[in-house]
Amino acid sequence: MNERRVVITGLGIVCPVGNDIETTWQALMKGQSGVGPITLFDASDLKTRFAAEVKDFDARALFGSREARRMDRFTHFALAAALQALEDSQLDLDTTDRDRVGVVMGSGIGGVGTLLVEAEKLFRQGSQWISPHLVPMMLPDTAPAKIAIHLGLRGPNMSIATACASGNNAIGEAAAMIRRGAADIMFTGGAEAGIVKLAMAGFSNMGALSQRNEDPQRASRPFDRDRDGFVAGEGAGVLVIESEEHARQRGARIYAEVLGYGASADAYHITAPLENGEGAIIAMQKALDDAGISPEDVDYINAHGTSTKLNDRSETHAIKQVFGEAAYDVAISSTKSMTGHLLGAAGAIEAIFCAKAIETDYAPPTINYETPDPECDLDYVPNEARRMTINVAMSNSFGFGGHNACLILGQYGNGNSAN
Repeated sequence: MNERRVVITGLGIVCPVGNDIETTWQALMKGQSGVGPITLFDASDLKTRFAAEVKDFDARALFGSREARRMDRFTHFALAAALQALEDSQLDLDTTDRDRVGVVMGSGIGGVGTLLVEAEKLFRQGSQWISPHLVPMMLPDTAPAKIAIHLGLRGPNMSIATACASGNNAIGEAAAMIRRGAADIMFTGGAEAGIVKLAMAGFSNMGALSQRNEDPQRASRPFDRDRDGFVAGEGAGVLVIESEEHARQRGARIYAEVLGYGASADAYHITAPLENGEGAIIAMQKALDDAGISPEDVDYINAHGTSTKLNDRSETHAIKQVFGEAAYDVAISSTKSMTGHLLGAAGAIEAIFCAKAIETDYAPPTINYETPDPECDLDYVPNEARRMTINVAMSNSFGFGGHNACLILGQYGNGNSAN
């Protein structure tokens, strides 16, 4: 049986540079940073006192006070983005077989904020004060569950936790479900709300975070010689994807097609990437093979690009190994320079950015790129968005544990799909 083609018909986002698609995309095109001093807690005793927080987000206004209290912040983000994606897709659920609509969401750490609040209650006040909603609020699978409950979606439903690769893995696995006929429509992406003191202290003490406290908006500088660590971010991105046949039957607008997906493991170290990029190479090559295209067909890469010494060097090496001489011709950018690193939600918002890049023929910039690094010598679209033809875009996500996931999106109807 021939695999079904999968297309993107709806987008929703809550992130540090905007709480909807249009605001976010315009911010990226202008090279605006969403990084600033931490306001969610007192960070005065931390080595890193800044992050990329979501701003002006009111869960109570969206869901009501009672319902908002029963969800962790990461679930607030996930449900808000899913509702945006539904509206954007113009999908009429009342005339849709909801048994054929599912949800796959990624999150690295789920409801860690709720867990910490309740742990403090336990230590200070005793077990009788623990919320009966603690367990569902902290579980990573609560985000897809809440989306399904809110919208009445009875298809496949699950969460994926592969650290910073979670969003890409979620989209790739959701697309695979549609391809093999297990569902017609999937809501998929990632959500994270990990800007909590414990996590920030842990990342900081392992040397992963930038410490540019005096200049936070310039702290995330992927591929720049003077990069000194990543900037933590939060938010969610959700895509509505569906079979080409279903989308065409209902006359849906199609942003892009999901052409390929590749996943691999470094099998090397729990936090450090392989310096030769071998795991990333495998994931990118698998995605290209799945799409049935060659490296020369790729116009734009949204890099993992975390702004750490090891990642940016190893990812650059991996791209060179996969693309050969074509590596110097492809436009590459790291939007984490503006949004920070959304951990388990990073791949989701970056897939959205790839879809928008294809739709608009604009590559977002890598801001704060000031001093070239001899070991990172490719075209990183420095500091200004670039008008260019983008028919095919690749999105890379690599996570702690050696998880690697790569997506390839293409302009729909462009003859890129081998399916």
